[in-house]
Amino acid sequence: MISKKLSLVLALFLISFSTTFAQNGGVAEVNTKSEHLKKLQQQFIDLRFGMFIHFNIPTYEDADWPDPEASPSDFNPTKLDCDQWAKAAKSANMTYGCLTTKHHSGFCIWDTKSTAYNVMNSPLHRDVVKEYVDAFRKNGLKVMLYYSILDTHHKLRPNQIQPSHIEMVKQQITELLTKYGKIEALIIDGWDAPWSRISYDDVPFEDIYNLVKKLQPDCLLMDLNGAKYPKLGLYYTDIKTYEMGAGQRMEAGSNTMPALACLPIQSAWFWKTDFPTTPVKTAASLVNDYLNKLNSDRCNFILNVAPNRDGQFDANAIAELKEIGKIWRNEGPLAALPDNEAPIISSNLAKNMPANSSWSDDSEISDFANDDNFGSSWVSNPRVKEPWYEVSFKRETALNTIVIAEHRSNINKYLLEYYADGSWKPILEGNKTNNIKIHRFTRIWANKVRIKILGSEKQPSIAEFEVYNEQR
Repeated sequence: MISKKLSLVLALFLISFSTTFAQNGGVAEVNTKSEHLKKLQQQFIDLRFGMFIHFNIPTYEDADWPDPEASPSDFNPTKLDCDQWAKAAKSANMTYGCLTTKHHSGFCIWDTKSTAYNVMNSPLHRDVVKEYVDAFRKNGLKVMLYYSILDTHHKLRPNQIQPSHIEMVKQQITELLTKYGKIEALIIDGWDAPWSRISYDDVPFEDIYNLVKKLQPDCLLMDLNGAKYPKLGLYYTDIKTYEMGAGQRMEAGSNTMPALACLPIQSAWFWKTDFPTTPVKTAASLVNDYLNKLNSDRCNFILNVAPNRDGQFDANAIAELKEIGKIWRNEGPLAALPDNEAPIISSNLAKNMPANSSWSDDSEISDFANDDNFGSSWVSNPRVKEPWYEVSFKRETALNTIVIAEHRSNINKYLLEYYADGSWKPILEGNKTNNIKIHRFTRIWANKVRIKILGSEKQPSIAEFEVYNEQR
């Protein structure tokens, strides 16, 4: 029998649900904003400054992308000293480190059971990840890890991905998040980038994201693929990322997302034979041109320092890190983050599906708004008074999220509808004015979805009309 107290709670819930349902004209919107995630994001940007450490097989090949068949015997740091790394980070007043546990050529520098291509079969025969996390924690620094999805040694690359590859990824991430204590963040690379060509469908992002959160609920997951997606939306990451060496930059003064920017102190990510005699970036430039400016925009700065083949930092890098520490201090929390929508982590069901629309402007036809390219757009012809855009599915499809992405804020009033059982039905009326309009609602099943544009400041256009069925 249901208690009176429980009955009251259920009644209040149903009233709230019904009110929201009625206000939206048919489908209740769902609030998936996570205060817990927002707290973790704020804590991350408040760390301000950390050390990236690219150290792996490439260190010994004089190339960031070495031969994927390079022998484990090449990896032989005879004077490995992770405590030196940690003390160098402390000297620059950094707050954390992040180590490349596996880079694109697939060599694992921890004691993994997933593959023989690992450090335990090298002359070192020691778990570098363990020595790193122990050293950094001993020196009062927080610990993060880097992991590459692209893996050329194990043939985890475009057009060759098998279920066994996905199981390997899950096993390796499980090892990294269960063997080494608390990991503040897992930085992922080689996923959905133009040079890796491994999509979030090939290796299912949502599954990996949920695995990370199951193993360590406080671990942030960030993907180093900030260039493809709009700057004011969190797509496939908990933290917006910018690889500055690749030309990725945020617009100064405009950032509202929790963000990370990375840059090497040397001329490349992994150690090269000319590093000991080549000047590194200066402390003054790193602090004034990067660190201070990024921090003022709610962005954490991670500076890469590459260990040499002995497993230690070169003298010129150590000296410049000390100079940074003389002129920079962590002054405490950055500006508070505003409320942001929960990250998009699911597969886009609208991508490359049949699309239709009211009259478009010249050649900017409907296909451009679901081509998975935020650089193109469907544009409505200015003579159309009530423009609309729709996507059809090959079969009845479950969905619970729609995103309207514009290059710039423009559309300010609209109606979302779905087609089922032979008729169009309302999802909700929207009036969000930002350029990334995310709407989450109770799950529906539809053959088509569409947007009717009821108001805009100028000629309407849509860069991407996205549809998702999120796991909730």
